[in-house]
Amino acid sequence: MRSLLSDAFKVFHLLNKNRLPTIASGLKTQASENIHIDLSNQIKTRCPNGGSVNCLQSELGSRLQLNGGERAVDQTQATVNNTSSPTPIMKVLNVAEKNDAAKNIAGILSRGNRNTRNGPSTYNKIYTFQCQVPQLGGMCDMTMTSVSGHLLDFDFDPKYASWSSCPPQTLFNVPIREKVGPKFEPVKKQLEQEARRNQVLIIWTDGDREGENIGFEIIRVCHGANRNLRIMRARFSEITPRAMNIAITNLVDPDENVSKAVDIRRELDLRFGAIFTRFQSLLLQSSGCIERSTGVVSYGPCQFPTMGFIIHRYLEIMRFVSQPFWTIAVNHKKDGINVSFNWKRRRLFDESACLAFYSKIMECPKARVISVTGRHKSNWRPEAMYTTSMEKIASNKLRMPAKQTMSVAEKLYTQGYISYPRTETNMFPKGMNLNTLVEHQTNDPRWGEFARRILSEGGANPRNGKKTDNAHPPIHPTKRGDGLTGMEAKLYELITRHFLACVSRDAIGNETNILMNMNGEEFTTSGLIILELNYLEVYTYYKWNAKEIPKLYPNEEFVPDSVMMNESKTCPPQLLTESELIALMEKHGIGTDATHSEHIEKIQSRHYVKKLPKNNRFCPTKLGLALYDGYSAMQFQHLIKPDLRSRLERDLVQIAEAQKDARSVAQEYITEHKSIYEVVDREQQKIVQAFTINKNMEEPEKRLKSAFPADY
Repeated sequence: MRSLLSDAFKVFHLLNKNRLPTIASGLKTQASENIHIDLSNQIKTRCPNGGSVNCLQSELGSRLQLNGGERAVDQTQATVNNTSSPTPIMKVLNVAEKNDAAKNIAGILSRGNRNTRNGPSTYNKIYTFQCQVPQLGGMCDMTMTSVSGHLLDFDFDPKYASWSSCPPQTLFNVPIREKVGPKFEPVKKQLEQEARRNQVLIIWTDGDREGENIGFEIIRVCHGANRNLRIMRARFSEITPRAMNIAITNLVDPDENVSKAVDIRRELDLRFGAIFTRFQSLLLQSSGCIERSTGVVSYGPCQFPTMGFIIHRYLEIMRFVSQPFWTIAVNHKKDGINVSFNWKRRRLFDESACLAFYSKIMECPKARVISVTGRHKSNWRPEAMYTTSMEKIASNKLRMPAKQTMSVAEKLYTQGYISYPRTETNMFPKGMNLNTLVEHQTNDPRWGEFARRILSEGGANPRNGKKTDNAHPPIHPTKRGDGLTGMEAKLYELITRHFLACVSRDAIGNETNILMNMNGEEFTTSGLIILELNYLEVYTYYKWNAKEIPKLYPNEEFVPDSVMMNESKTCPPQLLTESELIALMEKHGIGTDATHSEHIEKIQSRHYVKKLPKNNRFCPTKLGLALYDGYSAMQFQHLIKPDLRSRLERDLVQIAEAQKDARSVAQEYITEHKSIYEVVDREQQKIVQAFTINKNMEEPEKRLKSAFPADY
């Protein structure tokens, strides 16, 4: 110990050689004891083998106590003055999820002073710069590069690649291996090269489950090349200077539980997808329902329930039987203003009963006002935007498919225009400075005046929802959208208008409700005067229409201009829009906010459903309908109903939160799907029969047109 302390004071002398004359007089006995005690503890805990000059220098640089106080020596500026070269600074490899993100993050951290070079991967550039990393001792040599989404893929051993190599059910238990696809070999090589040159790896992938999983793929590849790498994780929700500075000064450990949840999902999707795809394809090939050489009927654990929603609605329409009904309508004109009154009974499906009420009214067709009530009415501003709401609104208002919406949002995010677009949160955290975000929009000619008014009337006051993933805030703009064009400009405008509407005020109106009586039968009407548009001034996607009615007073009597008994009929529901489909997927837990668009795209590319050009609604194809009918005929609809997948998604959340063991969950679902497979295999001819029947029928779209020519 004496020799260690002696070495420590030698380093102390080296570090402070030029400063000793000025501080020597201030050293006290107590201070010296503090140094001895502190160093002894640090040597025991951090330098168990006697330590080195570098180790002790680091400790001295951060914890020397001088003049009885806490005068910390700045470790980033400490040098050993008896040598001519400074202490080597840390070399750090940084890896983002995409090249655009790497480029923008490097640009911010380097304050624009970065260099660019090429590596083995043409599309993943390498950016070098220097940056302060407090947790690594100060200034570091930074190398920033990227992957292109998932680097590694799950697959079976090559001996199971051929469909004739084994029965489909064998794949329930065979080992799964991780591999790099041929097009990603250059990316892997680039990571390995850079990992050997660096001491620390910082993961800058997206902050959702998928991003954490991609981060661990990067870790495995880099650790394979350099086992001594120290691993750190940057957490951020937007690529802005403020967010990057917070991330680089608050590095954390990556979360393996979150990554395991994704690994389990990918494993189960691979197993079940391969097993049931091989089963139904080989079955339908051998029975002549599809081409033996090219016919493949794919199965996906999320795609089938998504397809099921669309087919269920289609069947509701085709099975719908329209019924006639009758109602009574009263119209009156006063002071040049027309007003229509609605029957409180709404409608009757018995014509005779309705005629009896109508005859009674017409015996004395005079109306008397029972009551006139007025009240303030609020039209609520929208809740903070999250991924699913963005997809639904973009589909409804911009006619933008969910997959395109997510692609465009990702570009806006990596360019720093919006916050992270894959979030389940619709409530802004307390303490988040929303006024600064509003200030960014004050000079925009489209909504700048509205933004300034928000700030002058008390500041941003968001309408929050109740959902949070405790990882990312709601989607919001992070800077002005100058220079954007096309769909990027349209989606940015939607996000910005939504944000400004969310943090402003509800629209206010005065609603007047009138109740009148005609010989015992009551009728109502209402009018609306809009007093304050508020959020509606900026949120142009929604209209709140005023309705003018004449002034009527309690006990006022009048003879209506017309009293009519009208016949109508019930109408079937409509096919699902993409927005409605996403809402059902969210309600039943099919996929996540980040994967809804992918599942919808897949069932279209696999020709199970199609989007009708006339009304932009989803209709099944014969192929999709045959699959649905086949599994339904078994009285065993686990594969096309949402319950099974919904339960798995809940279990994945518990894995991510360390509440369930990943392998136990995987084994539970493998066992359950084995039982499902046994039933499906035993009753396989019902699938063949469904295909045979549907093969000779018209396409579902034509059947709709025949049944409802006016609608389709």
